[in-house]
Amino acid sequence: MARIGNSELDVFPLSLGGNVFGMSADEAQSFAVLDAYAAGGGDFVDSADLYGNGGGSETIIGKWLDSRGRRDDIVVATKVGGHADFKGLKAETITKGAEASLRRLGADHIDLYYTHFDDPEVPVEEIITALDALVKQGKVRTIGASNISPERLAASLDFSEREGLARYEIIQPHYNLVEREQYEGPLADLAAARGLSAAPYFGLALGFLTGKYRPGGPAVESVRSARAGVYLTQERGPKVLTALDEVAAAHDAELASVALAWLGAQPTVVAPIASARTVEQVPALLAAAELKLTPEEIAALTAASA
Repeated sequence: MARIGNSELDVFPLSLGGNVFGMSADEAQSFAVLDAYAAGGGDFVDSADLYGNGGGSETIIGKWLDSRGRRDDIVVATKVGGHADFKGLKAETITKGAEASLRRLGADHIDLYYTHFDDPEVPVEEIITALDALVKQGKVRTIGASNISPERLAASLDFSEREGLARYEIIQPHYNLVEREQYEGPLADLAAARGLSAAPYFGLALGFLTGKYRPGGPAVESVRSARAGVYLTQERGPKVLTALDEVAAAHDAELASVALAWLGAQPTVVAPIASARTVEQVPALLAAAELKLTPEEIAALTAASA
């Protein structure tokens, strides 16, 4: 188990992404994936009010939690700011967005509540004050920020600490073996210096790091796979696949497990996020939590992705 920042939340070191629930995975498929993840020891599920066509993901997760009696032992993360009816981060939007998420989840509290996209037009003081009110009311346990700049994150932390209010304990950046620029550097340095954790999204780079897409392989067939296929045109893409192949062979593991294990070994990373549309995809995600790469293997993957 891994501790989120300075919070009281301990989580499984691989978070199950709920972005596919209510989209490419219907309710029955989503239930099966959640069952498989929980059966393997997983207890950290990530969602957002935007996922599943505006709340479908939260609704499915809420139904699953109720039907399985797991509300008290699954850490549920969701986000505010992306829903069509609750855009941005004004105080009223955060408050109403949280109430709507609670209804869909069928819950009286949200374990981890992220701002989904920063809203530079709203002062950090207003955002943090609204989030702190939710914490004080017992509707939210811990807060985090996704897609935020180092400058806005620092200003938010400074205000929280100066006023004695709830502070961000975790950030959710776009980060993986072929997307390192957004997180490594000022944002990661700030997280480390201030004791924050990170739960990177797109941990498998839209499926590219599973080895599904190869030079000379089948043509991409969807918008999502086309985006993943772009990595083949970049110098680092094929290099990363070669390095993953070598490490995976040494551990008799799947490429996805190795890619997520590399993420999990990075400073501040507490639980990479990866989603699964089918039960068959779940074991590789769970295996990442147990896979220990050697320093040499981590260095080789890091060099290939430079």
